[in-house]
Amino acid sequence: MNYRRLGGTGLKVSEISLGSWLTYGGYVESDAAIKTIHHAYDLGINFFDTANVYMQGEAEKVVGQAIKSFNRDSIVLATKVFWPMGEGPNDRGLSRKHIIEQANASLKRLDVDYVDIYYAHRYDPETPLEETLRAFDDLVRQGKVLYVGVSEWTAEQITEAIHIADKKLLDRIVVNQSQYNLLQRKIEKEIIPVSQKHGVGQVVWSPLAQGVLTGKYKKDAIYPAGSRATKDNKTIQYFLTEEKLDKVEQLTKIADELSISTSQLALAWVLRQPNVASALVGASRPEQIEENAKASGIVLDEETLDRIEEILK
Repeated sequence: MNYRRLGGTGLKVSEISLGSWLTYGGYVESDAAIKTIHHAYDLGINFFDTANVYMQGEAEKVVGQAIKSFNRDSIVLATKVFWPMGEGPNDRGLSRKHIIEQANASLKRLDVDYVDIYYAHRYDPETPLEETLRAFDDLVRQGKVLYVGVSEWTAEQITEAIHIADKKLLDRIVVNQSQYNLLQRKIEKEIIPVSQKHGVGQVVWSPLAQGVLTGKYKKDAIYPAGSRATKDNKTIQYFLTEEKLDKVEQLTKIADELSISTSQLALAWVLRQPNVASALVGASRPEQIEENAKASGIVLDEETLDRIEEILK
């Protein structure tokens, strides 16, 4: 496993990281989830991601149980805040009240004293940005959070947050978590340039396009039983078009020529970006994370990248 610096920080994270969205705390039995996390750790993965909203806290509990046997300083642990965690008007968003209360609740569910990265899971237009940043800064000063990040913020929102933090001497955003893969490249135009300018690294989610870039979904085929495509998952439907599945077929041919899997090709392509610190994958079985981990260190030559670019056009 190779490791990269996270943005402009000194923190090093594994090129492949393991998430828990749509997997742990509900869809995957706890024993299988824990075995997968343990196997990921054995493979050199040191970066584990979850969120309070995943199965309303249950995913955090599973992750917390799994990491008990690890030396705490050997892993990088991330969780998030924003989405509703109750029915009340203050049970959501990025107000000081919700951030502080949810940070403490996440620490309790994870059974740790601190998290390495705490993300604003989305932007909150109803809360002054300075209030949000001050709440995060307080958590950093208290030692409950080491680094602050955001997820799916625009380039303008990231820039404004950086400027406020610098002006008010608050802890800076150092990481952005956005969707990025061969079939969804929106962050290349504005997010990556702005992030590079301000020392913000990318941790990209859905690098395999919800499993579509594994090659298991075929045109006019019945989707595998229990797969994400058979569940109520709107995200994956974006990728299940005839045009995109055609591209996946062509990409699979390139992967075959290189004697790697389609998923390894997709992960290596994402990691070609120097601003990407880690590709965040999901896995329900140990063998899945093992195949994904092998993508670390694969370097695609210019000819291959040109061929891929031609397909994506």
